[in-house]
Amino acid sequence: MTGRTAGRAPAALLLLVLLGFFLSAGVATAPPAAAHAELVSTDPADGARLDAVPGQVELRFSEGVTLGAGYARVLTSDGERADTGTPTVAGGTVTVPLRGGLPDDGYLVTYRVVSADSHPISGAYSFVVGDGELVPAGAAAGGDATDPVVATALPLARWLGYAGLALGVGIPVLLLAGWPAGWRSPGLRRLVTAGLGAVAAGAALTFLLQGPYAAGSGLGSVLDPALLGSTVTSANGLTHLLRIVLVAGLAVLLLPVWRSGTAPARPRVVAGAVLAGALVLAVAAVGHPVAGQWPVLAVAAAAVHVAAMAVWLGGLTGLLAGVLREDAPAADLARALPPFSRLAAASVTALVVTGVVQSVREVGSPVALVTTTYGWLLVAKLGLVLLLLAAAGISRVWVQQHLGVHRARPAGGRRVTAHAFAATGDPAVEAAVDPAVESAAGARAEVQARAAAAERPALRRSVLVELAIALVVLGVSSVLVGTPPARSDVAQPVDVTVPLETAAGAEGSVQVSVDPATAGPNTLHVYLFDEAGQLTQPVEIRVTFTEPSQEIGPLDVELAPAGPGHYVGDGMAIPGPGTWTLAVTVRLDEFTASTAATTFPVR
Repeated sequence: MTGRTAGRAPAALLLLVLLGFFLSAGVATAPPAAAHAELVSTDPADGARLDAVPGQVELRFSEGVTLGAGYARVLTSDGERADTGTPTVAGGTVTVPLRGGLPDDGYLVTYRVVSADSHPISGAYSFVVGDGELVPAGAAAGGDATDPVVATALPLARWLGYAGLALGVGIPVLLLAGWPAGWRSPGLRRLVTAGLGAVAAGAALTFLLQGPYAAGSGLGSVLDPALLGSTVTSANGLTHLLRIVLVAGLAVLLLPVWRSGTAPARPRVVAGAVLAGALVLAVAAVGHPVAGQWPVLAVAAAAVHVAAMAVWLGGLTGLLAGVLREDAPAADLARALPPFSRLAAASVTALVVTGVVQSVREVGSPVALVTTTYGWLLVAKLGLVLLLLAAAGISRVWVQQHLGVHRARPAGGRRVTAHAFAATGDPAVEAAVDPAVESAAGARAEVQARAAAAERPALRRSVLVELAIALVVLGVSSVLVGTPPARSDVAQPVDVTVPLETAAGAEGSVQVSVDPATAGPNTLHVYLFDEAGQLTQPVEIRVTFTEPSQEIGPLDVELAPAGPGHYVGDGMAIPGPGTWTLAVTVRLDEFTASTAATTFPVR
């Protein structure tokens, strides 16, 4: 039930074609943006061999992170803690201070930090001091995984919140739009109350699970005071608590309305709209929209997307539990369907537009759409939405053929409008209606009521199909929220500057770029800078790359000079995906050698 006339079917098809066009064009031309933090560089570098133990370890991420319930640790080869004090976080840089007097050894750095989108990022790497042996980074991999029960419970909690929002907000919108008699329905009252309770329960569960999710622990730690403390001080945790407060406010506002069984007065409607709008915004302002580029636009688009979902699905549920029941008056069915059809049309348009905006932002390229988990989930969601639109089209055509606005010509010859809503229930308004118009409207309303009663079983089946598909769409959306965006999960070109280290300390820097940082042929650019930041020419340069966890390398890169201090490795072949370490060894003169290394993902 998503259109205004039966002739809008071609328009709906055109809308889908435009959706595909703008999705392809927008995704192909969108600027680079991260919505999920990635480790950019480390100091010391992965696999580096140092002459002395550094005073600290630095981890640099592509965007701001927090430790929250996570950690950043440095371990010796025996598993003993080499760090001391509390790690500090400044934007996207995590600094871990080390103890003094540490021996020559292999050191393992492990971390689990929380990105701005509330998702944890974990990993490990190692470096060596003196004659120690390199500790395999895979030795810490087992402690970095998210607990499977927590990973399953979080999407379920989100699904519960989304479904509850549809009931708690969508049904009242349906009643306000054109079915005031619905305020007297005990069934709808129970649904709205249950929906608001589900929103609060989903928010509470997500709040409790965020700590174990960030820390990588199990359900047994949901009430851990330290984890609860880290969640309550985070923006994500406060947003979920705000949802519970807003739900309580809506419940208090709706209670007298349900008791009276009449439509709320305008001040109460305005107050309810403010609270409902704030609740929708609180649902939207978590996860991917708040991270990366364009956060204001992303949160606004997500809020419109969530509101459109709630109005459409809540309205469907309200119709099914109200006017589509066999014992419901046929006149109520004829009265409620046309305004909901207009609401649904606006909701679908909003869903399509905001869906395109979100897809462009979170996917980033056509390749990411078909090579990442997020991309395939998005494709699955789009397919389900197309099925949903097809099911809705069946009901839409019937509604607009039988219950739309029509013109009638009374005996006097003047054209008048006959509509199912001509009888407003307001004596002052009805007294001003032309008798011919009133007669035509009454006759038309009676015909519409009979048609609605005759087709009620078919409409009920169609709405059940819509609602069943919509619940699956909500499930996919709940998983998407917790999945790293395709843009950050697909290979990105590497462009990083790292210091050149010698026995005496830093001796300038090296800028390294690897494009496209995928398995297979790549192009490598190396620029050498002295301490003053000027390009400098070395006596000798060597570049190698390794994958420690797979025991691949070191593999030499053939370089060609491309100018002062600039070298190119065209056709550098990376054997396969993994976390690769690229090392640059430079001899600036006969006696001085320096090294630099950086780590980058290949997918």
